[in-house]
Amino acid sequence: MRSFLIILIFLITASSFSQEKDLVFYIEKAQTNSPLLKDISNQIQSNTIDSLLIRATYKPLVAANINGYIAPNYNGFGYDTALSNGQSISGLIGINQKIISKSIVNSQAETFKIIKEGLVLNKKIAVKDLNKAIIAQYITAFGSAEQLVYNQNMIQLLKNEAVILKKLTQHSIYRQTDYLIFISTLKQQELQVLQLKQQYQNDLGLLNYLSGETDTTFVNLKKPTIALKSIQNEKATVFEKQFETDSLKIINQNKLIDNSYKPSLSLLGDAGYMSSFISQGYKNFGFSIGLGLSIPIYDGNQKTLLHQKNKTALATNLAYKNNFNKQYQQQLLMLNQQLKQTFEIQNQLQSQLQISDALIDANKKLLLSGDAQITDFMIAIGNVININNTISQNKINTLQLINEINYWSSND
Repeated sequence: MRSFLIILIFLITASSFSQEKDLVFYIEKAQTNSPLLKDISNQIQSNTIDSLLIRATYKPLVAANINGYIAPNYNGFGYDTALSNGQSISGLIGINQKIISKSIVNSQAETFKIIKEGLVLNKKIAVKDLNKAIIAQYITAFGSAEQLVYNQNMIQLLKNEAVILKKLTQHSIYRQTDYLIFISTLKQQELQVLQLKQQYQNDLGLLNYLSGETDTTFVNLKKPTIALKSIQNEKATVFEKQFETDSLKIINQNKLIDNSYKPSLSLLGDAGYMSSFISQGYKNFGFSIGLGLSIPIYDGNQKTLLHQKNKTALATNLAYKNNFNKQYQQQLLMLNQQLKQTFEIQNQLQSQLQISDALIDANKKLLLSGDAQITDFMIAIGNVININNTISQNKINTLQLINEINYWSSND
């Protein structure tokens, strides 16, 4: 039974260390757990409710009102009966229907439409920001894992060569100091692997943190597939549409200002019972209808000032838009230039790696015959490790640049 439990624990532990997760997993987790995305989604829903509330004000307002009133008068003391009627009772159902022009209805509907479009854009940008952060951290963590695997392989290579060197040292082909130099390099490489493992665990922890997950499991990350996306027309990006939406908001505000200065007409009416009981109270059932008209005349020239304020806001928005377009173009030029540089560096590193690998192979053969210089061999191994780590870092930089370019040039 004890042996069975030990085997079971081993299998569970092994399965936890052999888990594989990909980039899509972390992106989906981040979007699901993001409170910001939930907040914006709720704002969109709230805007829909606000639109329905405004539409409800277009409908008739019906209210029931019941009032009883008495003003006692004794021997001439009290309210003047001619004014107070002594007592009264009323029970009325009133109706108030605003007569709203089609232009006002359309302007208010456009207001909520623009607000919704702005919220949808904000959500898209929030998703882009979140995806960018997750992809960037995933690339960093994957790069650490790739360096860890390579350096672990180098440890195995050094261990294999250490076995050979030990035997040659025992046969006095190499000095004891040469063997100790080699073992010292091996220990340094083991320390490097330990640091890389810790770095990978930290990078993985930060990835889980950004995704909103609580997980410290050591997992393997699949190689990310991150391709450079075709650059869209700058006017089609969500960043450009933000400026368009801001302009539409200001233009719509001008319409709302104009509408607020138009005459407003209301249809009024009530029906029910109203009586002072002075005479024949049973006959005092009836109804009334009327019209209410409000015409703005003068408000201190506020309308003109509000339009001037909005005109200034439009000019400010245009200035920001023009500046953004210039920086947008310059940013993409810089990013693409940097991406081209990483490709050039990659070609140079691959050329250097071929030479260093050939040098190590030659030293391995010389080691068997006792003709290798251990210090030269260590230098060659160190060069290969450094070149491969630099290649890995350059790959990470390349993917990070592609991620940055896609962020600006794509709506995904």
